Amino acid sequence: MAPFRFAVQVSNAASTDAWRALARKSEDLGYSTLYIPDHMDDQWAPLIALTVAAEATTTLRVGTLVLDNDFRHPVVLAKEAATMDVVTGGRFELGMGAGWMRTDYDVSGIPMEPAPVRIAKLAEGLEIMRALWQDRKATFDGQYYRVKEAQGTPAPTTRGGPPLVIGGGSKRILTLAGRFADIVSIVPSLAAGAFGVEMAAEAVVEKYADRVAWARDAAGDRADQLEFQCWTAAVQVVPTAAEVFDSLAAMFALTPAQLRAAPLALIGTTGEIIETLQERRASLGFSYIVVHEAEMEAFGPVIAELAGT
Repeated sequence: MAPFRFAVQVSNAASTDAWRALARKSEDLGYSTLYIPDHMDDQWAPLIALTVAAEATTTLRVGTLVLDNDFRHPVVLAKEAATMDVVTGGRFELGMGAGWMRTDYDVSGIPMEPAPVRIAKLAEGLEIMRALWQDRKATFDGQYYRVKEAQGTPAPTTRGGPPLVIGGGSKRILTLAGRFADIVSIVPSLAAGAFGVEMAAEAVVEKYADRVAWARDAAGDRADQLEFQCWTAAVQVVPTAAEVFDSLAAMFALTPAQLRAAPLALIGTTGEIIETLQERRASLGFSYIVVHEAEMEAFGPVIAELAGT
């Protein structure tokens, strides 16, 4: 089993100094990685913010969870990601997705094409970026992208390019993750295009088991090399969990038992959460856990006990 590591996902800060302080706190608490999402709402531009966070720290990894492929051309992104890999000394993780939040497309005017098209475009983009990082050049004539003698500069510090995170909840995107990713980030199905009851219904543990299997099947001989990441939505360190599960279950339109088993939930004492994470790693393979800024300090004792084990 892969050793545990932990990430905190943050969208912005009150100031540049506050952002640097948050990055340093993440590092001090033992988090492996500081992630930032990629939406058109109130958040900072991902790659710029991550550069500042990397400059403020020495061992903390920084990454995107995840960039929307529709927002950047793959030749442009390949150069930016390679540069991030260089300037961070290999501490950058590139998270990619096919886009899912409907409001991002509504406010930007970028057409939101059907999911199969978005995922096919992502697949082509990944082919181009991989060629630029590994072969240092790319010529590609696809359905969505056409590239002629593009040069892969700068050369990434990390051989083959920065570690690639691909996140999603559908069979199509997780099959793609199995083919390309180093890290597979499992989330509920995002087909609804917004947070809501529909997404919560996709969070039951049985569906997570299916998602892991889709990625592993697609990876073939490299399945055991994949690192499986679990993004969480409900994390609370509390002395008694039963009442919390009872109150939150209705919000998620799940039974308390379903919510307790759902990988997006981590609720209980520090000891109970540690036990839950060990059980989920054994049964589902989740060793890379993502929490959010609101719970990053309370989660510190869990990290102190499990990180690297």
